[in-house]
Amino acid sequence: MASALAYSFPAEAVTLFLAGVLAALVAVAGYRAWKSSRITPAERERLRRAALAERGKVGDASLVEVRGELVFYSYAIRGVEYTASQDVSMLHDYLPTEDALSGPVWVRYDPRNPANSIVLAEGWTGLRSKPQGAAPQRP
Repeated sequence: MASALAYSFPAEAVTLFLAGVLAALVAVAGYRAWKSSRITPAERERLRRAALAERGKVGDASLVEVRGELVFYSYAIRGVEYTASQDVSMLHDYLPTEDALSGPVWVRYDPRNPANSIVLAEGWTGLRSKPQGAAPQRP
């Protein structure tokens, strides 16, 4: 009886079924590989900071404002004034004290795209600390 059941399916149907299962497995494996190879936005930002800290040109900038986890700064490159901000939420360990966040800073920027800039990265900081005895300036 079992041998009769095995022969009731045509060979083409079994081949098509196995080909469909194989195609589904390849599709699932491909999707998983594609999903794991994608770079997260946080990792993309970390790579951008690392590239600028390594190869960016250094220039002078002025710290405009610190609002929460955003640092606003302004700088001029070849006569063009840029005002930018950087989210430093992932860089709390590299921030100086709150009183030191004012005045002039250094900026690292991409010479081909000067609007792409940073003032703080994992391996570099452009935030200048105030001298030890200096009193914080109050408005």
